[in-house]
Amino acid sequence: MELTRDEEAALKGEYGETLALAYRILVATGEATNSEKLIPIEWAHLSGVNYNTIGDAGEEFLSTLSKDARVKVKTTLNPMGYDIDSVSRYDLDENFISKQESIRKSYERMGVTPSFSCIPYDIFDLPGKGTQVSFAESNAAIYANSVGGLKTNKESAFSALASAITGKSPYSSLRKDDTPNITIKMKVENPNEMMYGMLGYFAGKVGETSVAISGVKEVDHRSCKSLCGGMGTSGTCGKFVFGEGEKDSEKIDFDKKEAQTVFDELNTTEKGDIVTLGSPQLGLDELHDLSLMLKGKSFTKRCMIFCPRSVQEQARKIGYTNEIERAGCDILSDCCTCLTPLINKDSVDGVTTNSIKGAYYLKNSTGVDVNLKSLSDIVKEETK
Repeated sequence: MELTRDEEAALKGEYGETLALAYRILVATGEATNSEKLIPIEWAHLSGVNYNTIGDAGEEFLSTLSKDARVKVKTTLNPMGYDIDSVSRYDLDENFISKQESIRKSYERMGVTPSFSCIPYDIFDLPGKGTQVSFAESNAAIYANSVGGLKTNKESAFSALASAITGKSPYSSLRKDDTPNITIKMKVENPNEMMYGMLGYFAGKVGETSVAISGVKEVDHRSCKSLCGGMGTSGTCGKFVFGEGEKDSEKIDFDKKEAQTVFDELNTTEKGDIVTLGSPQLGLDELHDLSLMLKGKSFTKRCMIFCPRSVQEQARKIGYTNEIERAGCDILSDCCTCLTPLINKDSVDGVTTNSIKGAYYLKNSTGVDVNLKSLSDIVKEETK
């Protein structure tokens, strides 16, 4: 891979060990992806925030790194493990809280914006189309490429952090060639947001880097987020386009049979002890819609709703949260359905959710059973 004189000097340690480490990560990533060079980026979004994900080794690495490292570009953060404002309502291990706080402080020392959100595209203005960014959160990377018109690979926690510190990223894969090699035709009529999540999950399995999706009309924002979340969960695919792909691209149907296969894989129980909404986290428009759906209704079991802190603050000012909390919902910020210790198999046997991404991680990482339902069915069947 070709480096500039300045990049070579940084790699050799002439600007310090921290920058040298970041360049070593980028060079290794670039060589693995056949990159010809490094290019500037304008924004990095980091994963590797939740202590449940990175553990003691990650916490210690960040603590050491943050003594010297500072980010060079706008850098935002994925969710952590809990909402500090409501932590007293949950029986969390003191060690988890201490380690999670250490991770938070390390990122803040490096100059990272403590957004703690998996939907940066909903809470920050997007840069101009074609802008190179470095997103490690899979649904955000797919959204950036597919809806936002930006360019990013599905970065790892390490490569996105290295990009934040250097302001560079390898020029490879979706940054230079994003032509879909597969066309998936949606053959399920009147799909809801959960069906789009299942379509995404299917597409992530069969696609390599990008796919074309045909057979759909206008797709609302909620369904787009669900599609991105499902696709980011199941494979390496990092982009979709609506419409027909290249004439010689492989053609695959997504019909009721394929949808049922995805459903059967992720749905493991007929009822949940709790309801969770927000994986990806809910945005302001979604909280507004939910408040209207819940008018005059109350959940018959605990319902946890996950959204960014900035969104919750806006929703409170407007009044959207009044109806939601009156219906018995806990509104949580800074965390997500996935991998939070707020949901664990010691206290919960099953979770009802409309999220394909949430269902995958609840089943495979948290170890609880999942009851998959569309949002409309959740409101209809889990409230009175």
